[in-house]
Amino acid sequence: MATNEKDVSFNEALAMLAKEKELDPELLVEKIQTAVTIAVKKEYPRSENIKFDIDGKSGAFIVSIVKEIVEDVEDEANQITIEQARQYDKKLKVGDNCVIPLDTKHFGRIAAQTAKQVIKQGIKDVERNKLIEQWGELQNEAATVKVIRVEPSTGNATVEINGNEVPLFRSEQLANDELHENDMIKVYVSGASPSDRRPMLRISRTNRELIKRLFELEVPEIYEGVVEIKSISREAGQRSKMAVSSNDPNVDPLGACIGPQRSRVSKISEELRGEKIDIVVYSEDPCEFIKQALKPADVLSVEIPEEGVKACSVVVPDNQLSLAIGNKGLNAKLAARLTGYKIDIKPESGFFEG
Repeated sequence: MATNEKDVSFNEALAMLAKEKELDPELLVEKIQTAVTIAVKKEYPRSENIKFDIDGKSGAFIVSIVKEIVEDVEDEANQITIEQARQYDKKLKVGDNCVIPLDTKHFGRIAAQTAKQVIKQGIKDVERNKLIEQWGELQNEAATVKVIRVEPSTGNATVEINGNEVPLFRSEQLANDELHENDMIKVYVSGASPSDRRPMLRISRTNRELIKRLFELEVPEIYEGVVEIKSISREAGQRSKMAVSSNDPNVDPLGACIGPQRSRVSKISEELRGEKIDIVVYSEDPCEFIKQALKPADVLSVEIPEEGVKACSVVVPDNQLSLAIGNKGLNAKLAARLTGYKIDIKPESGFFEG
């Protein structure tokens, strides 16, 4: 009787857990079944057929190992003699399957811990899938959110998306972001977090994909597919480079992205706290693409010594060397990320100036 009371208590706890998490109880049962099966496998590693049921009325677990009845046992983990089988059911005969019920207490502490961990992970997976379903239309998109509050001690913010509160951690904000209550800002929604903690929606202002989404919102030619963004490199809050091409010879990809009097690119830069955005023309020719990527510096020559190796040597005028490298090497670093090439920059004279 005590065992049945325990089972009913668990069943009630399961219903409460499902209600608390706003989850489908059947999905939780499925995860628990997987967990218990793994626990049994740990105790009976060679068993191939494990049966799991829950009594619909009492909620009691029924866990069994199923063995084939044979005349001569060759595999004790999965076979049983007729004499042994009839201890469980006198009507069985050779060729039938014998269901051998297990005492769940036999699983022991290790098996119980295994089940607990898998159940815990299973609940996270269900919660994560529910998040993805709820936020599906926003995943991998830019969204305008309202800042609800900012923690002075950490700089972490809480923002509102579709009536829900979502954390925007300081590490996902721009270095020069100074957020205040009621601020309206743009963020990139990358989906449900894969962390060990409770799954939550991940949003960021540092993700390079935010650049792409902002240009899609601001530049009709990109949204319509006339102008295509080929690659982006970004040092969030400082500088970004974006390579674009046009699918229409009558449309200038640079002009479309920059906009009249730089209106389009300036609006995006302003949203990103003054982050500088270099827009360059993409080329299928690696040498030409590398030249474009190093702008605003002029490049005299690009040499790729070995075909198939993503490395090159670039020569620039002596007075353009610091411009090509950039402050703290940022221009060269972003150009390398944009093109996928390791770039060795040398002055025309062959000597670095002071």
